[in-house]
Amino acid sequence: MSDEYRREPKGVSEQLRMMSVHAHPDDESSKGAATMARYVREGADVLVVTCTGGERGSILNPAMDRPDVAENIASIRAEEMRRARDILGVRQEWLGFVDSGLPEGDPPPPLPDGCFSLLPVAAAAAPLVSLVRKFRPHVMVTYDEDGGYPHPDHVMCHKVSVEAYDAAADPARYPDAGAPWQTPKLYYQMGMSKGRLLAIHEALLDEGIESPYGEWLEQWEDSRDKSKRITTRVECADYFEIRDQALLAHATQVDPDSRWFFVPLAMQKRVWPTEDYELARSTVESTVDAGAPEDDLFAGLRERTAA
Repeated sequence: MSDEYRREPKGVSEQLRMMSVHAHPDDESSKGAATMARYVREGADVLVVTCTGGERGSILNPAMDRPDVAENIASIRAEEMRRARDILGVRQEWLGFVDSGLPEGDPPPPLPDGCFSLLPVAAAAAPLVSLVRKFRPHVMVTYDEDGGYPHPDHVMCHKVSVEAYDAAADPARYPDAGAPWQTPKLYYQMGMSKGRLLAIHEALLDEGIESPYGEWLEQWEDSRDKSKRITTRVECADYFEIRDQALLAHATQVDPDSRWFFVPLAMQKRVWPTEDYELARSTVESTVDAGAPEDDLFAGLRERTAA
């Protein structure tokens, strides 16, 4: 097996490794970016895996909505990803699948042939299994069963990530994908909880600032809220600026005047200084088993990797 993904010198503590799997370029910067920036700067090896090139993504920044951008969207989004990963300090790999696009209409149009979300899960997971076995993460992070929001590529990203997490440990599955590796922990992103949105909404109103989230909260069905599923809150407020810089690197997707940047950073740090996760699978003893929350994705693993 290649040592390309192994950085720790012999004779010292093993370097902690985290793999974060995302559907499109820009998702890594809007979901868990401050967590990754924190762990990189604490010495962890963080690998972002991007399933598709985002070729069918809409241009959401009016300043970038030009014919020359639309004609070269694939290469532009790849360059945006390069800048974002440099800002975060992570490494990054493409799985090479084609963006499915977000179907709109009533009824929605069929998805395009050959796109990521229409592939057989086992086939789409194969390159990710290879990466898991090569990188050997201690922690994998992906989306929950709803994809975080119902984009077909996000739902498929969940399916492929879970398949790869399970299969990478089984020597009978994907036998040509390298030596088996059991990733100790699998987490789901839980960034869009009602509790977080409500706390920010109320903080804005308390400061006499009009909140853009009122209508959203009114339409939020409590049955969709996953706040109770959060098991792990990672303190990372010191890295919110880096998160925002990485997000702005995706200039085709992010309008700097959008609601992403409406809430003052000082308020965000004070009101909700964490990024939140659900521990979905674990082979290590955890405080979550006893009903106590975690504050570290590597909880229960740091002692294992010590020299």
